[in-house]
Formats: sequence, structure tokens, C-alpha cells
Amino acid sequence: MDALLVTGGEGPPRAVLADRLSSFGLVCAADSGLDLLRAWGLEPGLIIGDMDSLSDPALLGHYPRAEVFRLSRAKDDSDTEAGLSLLAGRGADRIILAGGGEGRLDHLLAIRSIFERALRPVEWYTAREDIFLVEAGTSRDFSARRGQTFSVFPLGQGARGMESEGLRWALTGLVWGRGDYGLSNEATAERVRVGAGEGDLLVVRLRGR
Repeated sequence: MDALLVTGGEGPPRAVLADRLSSFGLVCAADSGLDLLRAWGLEPGLIIGDMDSLSDPALLGHYPRAEVFRLSRAKDDSDTEAGLSLLAGRGADRIILAGGGEGRLDHLLAIRSIFERALRPVEWYTAREDIFLVEAGTSRDFSARRGQTFSVFPLGQGARGMESEGLRWALTGLVWGRGDYGLSNEATAERVRVGAGEGDLLVVRLRGR
């Protein structure tokens, strides 16, 4: 089951996910992610968090049908982590994350670190970027505009055995160690394909160009 987790921080316009909203079996707001869902006009089934960044606590009363999980501020996990665990426990096997952009750098880096774990999103949408997980031994196709910027980052210790189509600078044959990456590549076609060999990859597509 696909699920949508909307967290605090700048998120994408509703139009970015509009065609897919009806396909999510569960929609969860993590703390001030509820503000973004309200702006989208979308009702969550689950709300979780310590509610310390919600614009107005009274918003919770606008969603009487939602299950609300109030967390203590003195907790080990972030609201985003708690939302991932909640959705996984409800049977979600593909979690799409929206929000988390701009704002505090430590929060941004924390979400990036989650992609190193077993329980992680498969896609992440911020105000300006679309981020995709490509797991080792798999490939993914992405729609593109010619000249659109794509960047690729290995997770863990590095990556080898990568392949690509539709990028100006091919990934095929590259060997990346820990800390290596491919920044500001360009789409040369309306479809980009990235294949991961040994090692997971994060593919970042800039929405604006």
C-alpha cells in the first residue's frame, strides 16, 4: 500500500502530487505537516507529533475523523520518524514524503539520514525538488525536460555498476566512494533512466529547470 506522509517545512504545491492523491491508502500529517495538508484541502486519516510547530493547535479540531497521536517533546524520534513508523505499522510498504524543505538545516540533514535506514521513504517532495530512492540492483525512469537539472548521490559507502540514459554526463562505468556524488547533471531527453548497481542512490530532480 502506498501512503503519504506530510511533514513540517516547505512542501510542494498541491499540483505536484494532485494526480496521485486518490491512490494513497493512508495520509498522515506529522506536526505542522497538517498546515500543508490544510492548504491543499486534503484531510488526513492520521495526525502525529508533539504539535510544537503547528501554526494553530485549534486545527486539530477541524479533523474529527482523524486519529491523533500526541507525542511528548522529550522523545528520541522526530515527528517524521514517528510518522514513518506509524504508517509502516498500518501496512504501508511505500511511503511518499512531502515537506521538510527550507527551514532548519539540521532537520533537512535528519531527513537525508533517514534514507540510510531500512524504514525510509521511496520519494521525497520539497518546495523545489523531487527526490527519488533508487535501490541497489534496480532502476527508475523519470520524466524530464531537456536541460533540466538532475543530481545523483550515493548512500552508504559509495556506488558502482551504475547506468543511466538521457543524462548529458553518463553514470555508466563510474565508481563512487564514500562522499562522491554527481552534481548538476542535465537531461538530454524527455525521459531519464538511472540504474543502481552496488549501492543505493538518491536522485534529485530540480523542478524549476
